[in-house]
Amino acid sequence: MTTKTEAAPVVEAGVPDLDAVAGRWVGLDEIAHLPSLRNQQGQGHVNHDLTSLSWLVAPPFTFGYHTGELRVDGSVPAAQRFRWKPWGVIREHRGDGLRLTTDTRMALSRDLLLWRVSVTNEGADARTVELSQDLFAMVAHTEVGYGWLYDGPWNHGQHHDFMALERIRATTGGRGDSYLLSPAARRLRLGRPRIPGIQRDEDHGPMLLDDALPAHVSHDKEPEPRVGVAGAVRALRVESADGTSILCAEDAITLAVEDEATLDAFALAAGQTVTFELRLATEGQTGTVLTHGNHPDSLQVGLDGGRLWLGITGEREFTDATLPAGEWHQVSAHIEADHVALRLGGREIARTRHWTRSRRWTAHLDGQAVAIADTCSPARAAYAFADAPTALQVEGPGGCATWTVRLEPGASATVALACAYGTDADTVLAEARAAAADFQGTLRAGEEGWRAHWTNMFTPGNPDFSGHLPVLTTEDPGLAETYYLGALQALYMRNIRIRPGEPVFLTGGPRLGPTTTYFWDHCEWSRMYALLEPAGLRSWLTRVLVGPYKDSFGIEARSGGPLGNAYSANDHALFRLIEHYVCLSGDTDFLDQETGGATVLEHLERLGFGWRDKRSAATGGVLADFGDDAWNLLECVPTYTGVVASFNGAYVGATRSLAGLYRQRGRHEDADRAEAEADVLARAVLDLYAGAGRWQIRRPDGTDTIGHCLDFGLVSAHLHHDLDADVRREMADFVTDRLLVGGWMRALSPDDPIAAASDRPDHGAAGAFCAWPGATAHGLARLGYRDRAVTLLRDLTAAASGGVWGQAMEIVTGPDGEHRAQVAERGVSNRDCIAGAAATEAVLSALFDLDPSFAHGVPVARPHTLTVDGIGTLTGLGPAN
Repeated sequence: MTTKTEAAPVVEAGVPDLDAVAGRWVGLDEIAHLPSLRNQQGQGHVNHDLTSLSWLVAPPFTFGYHTGELRVDGSVPAAQRFRWKPWGVIREHRGDGLRLTTDTRMALSRDLLLWRVSVTNEGADARTVELSQDLFAMVAHTEVGYGWLYDGPWNHGQHHDFMALERIRATTGGRGDSYLLSPAARRLRLGRPRIPGIQRDEDHGPMLLDDALPAHVSHDKEPEPRVGVAGAVRALRVESADGTSILCAEDAITLAVEDEATLDAFALAAGQTVTFELRLATEGQTGTVLTHGNHPDSLQVGLDGGRLWLGITGEREFTDATLPAGEWHQVSAHIEADHVALRLGGREIARTRHWTRSRRWTAHLDGQAVAIADTCSPARAAYAFADAPTALQVEGPGGCATWTVRLEPGASATVALACAYGTDADTVLAEARAAAADFQGTLRAGEEGWRAHWTNMFTPGNPDFSGHLPVLTTEDPGLAETYYLGALQALYMRNIRIRPGEPVFLTGGPRLGPTTTYFWDHCEWSRMYALLEPAGLRSWLTRVLVGPYKDSFGIEARSGGPLGNAYSANDHALFRLIEHYVCLSGDTDFLDQETGGATVLEHLERLGFGWRDKRSAATGGVLADFGDDAWNLLECVPTYTGVVASFNGAYVGATRSLAGLYRQRGRHEDADRAEAEADVLARAVLDLYAGAGRWQIRRPDGTDTIGHCLDFGLVSAHLHHDLDADVRREMADFVTDRLLVGGWMRALSPDDPIAAASDRPDHGAAGAFCAWPGATAHGLARLGYRDRAVTLLRDLTAAASGGVWGQAMEIVTGPDGEHRAQVAERGVSNRDCIAGAAATEAVLSALFDLDPSFAHGVPVARPHTLTVDGIGTLTGLGPAN
């Protein structure tokens, strides 16, 4: 289907209405990543049909699979257009003489889902239309497991399975039926299974995230036992449907419970059979015999108390078949697109089932409502209806509501339903019935709540935030759209339930991280954070400094525990967050507060002087060497390791800032020493300049040259006074000529030698992380090219695909042959990301020179009103009285 792009609404002077900030209609052919839903305590994703939701999570509740599709006269229509608003998503389908429009919402700050379905007869004749809505609520209650890869409920178990759920989502809207099999080639393993995820001993290359994710899980959940069996496997064969041999291992392979045997890789496909003979050393064992890959959705065969089981993609079928020890037994798994059958001695003993035939959840009618219960947790859910269905039935884990309506030409009909969830069945039923009974009032309350939050963001002394943002008034509609969309980004990512009393601004989602905050992402909007929520930022920093912040990329805000691997950005990110908080709030007492066994100032010194213990004689002994692991830097750029300009430039800025802080505290000798060290570092960074806006990478085994926006952004931010005019011009020209494109930018120059091996839309040449345009605009302004910064900033909102900015915007070619940007879905990209607020941050820093630093004194002067000719006026920049 071809659609016409709707022009973005013009933002008026001052704080605009929410309808003017975002929410234009977008066609399916205009977007890659479907819209999200949030409600200040949870998040979810719409799917390709007109009603279903996936990736629903509102801790302590998580949902599996999806909530069910709408059928019209027996068929599932696909959504053709979408319109996002902070309070919900409208989907539309036109065809066969009907216009179908649905409105799907997560009620603001409530455990409640809402749907409104409208059908209009656009034909010339009267007709009868049957609307049937599936009613699923595969909900679980859990207090643990909320990592970046958070646990979701499956028919068997509670775990994160990104790839499998995405395959299930891909079946919605009539796009297919099969979801069971991963298309990726994976190694066959015998014995003890591995932790699901990318395995570092196999993959030293870039983190492209095509078939697996690193195991960034929370530490508050006891890991599942990973043991094999004691025995032997022989005559292992994998054959295709036509009998072609794919893999063969005839000789016996002896296994102990801690052993692993790794065989060749292949992809599962319909018609294949995996056959092997198994001899057990002892009876009654529990463990895994065979795993295809090391993924949550892997095909597996194992034993439980000596009885065989079969598992794949959230399913596990247990059998009564026991295997006597000391004898050889032929076991096989026959694979089809929609099921896998386990055979013993040629006889089928188990078969997987479709997810909708779950035995974990049960459903029953309660009058004109459908009540659903999870048998593995206290979670309960209930559906109720604003318009009584013509027919209502339950089967297995869910139900179906059907409305039969007669429509004259041009006439419309609307039905509405609500789904509440919680842990008390009676309360959940009452909540659903009350919402359905006053459906319009419930919708209206949500919209009014969002509008109140929005107004309060810019109001001193408001009840929602401990601070506020300044109001931008400008005659440049593009700058206004960018500024206010970034502010909405921050509001949209806010969660007020994860930690009662402390608003948390989530990093991404909805497919990942419902409680996660990354240090690096937060620093990209640190000025805004300090202005809008200073008390919340102070609390967050206090908790972060208690943990091992040098060894993780962020924290799981619900439990407070660390997450993930170390990022080389951490020192820069946390230094900047502390600096901006103290400088903008004037809270110098925070520096003397003890947390994590040291004062905040001592932590600040560890961060700012972090380069000292990273120096290596093999790479010159002056600048920080960040090691040989690309995952700690840009993840997907394998050559970006060792000594790089970016974070060494940031260390220059931090060291100089500390010198300023020392002077304010009367520590003049320390200040002199820091300034001298910073000057040495600065000269060494400048020695990395390779000309034409590119920078050298230095490693013990040699050097490379790269053209990446991260080097540009951090060097220009912290060393602009050290650069001569020619270098500043070359750097700005490189950005303009090689990176800026399609109203957005590329992170890596497409002509860079490593570009082909760095194919991710956030940090490679295919697009750019949502913070990079803001950071680049800041750098352009610092280099003296404010006009180019304005040009970049005013064009950014078109890349948001009708919503807020995602983790990555990728560059694509439109039907007119021109480049444009869209929110990326591939590479496990997040639909929403807090770092997109960096665009608003850049309006403050690049265009209004709000650049707090200890080098400039504490607190930073904040006039109530600040005007810049040709840009506009900020009102309310100063603190509330």
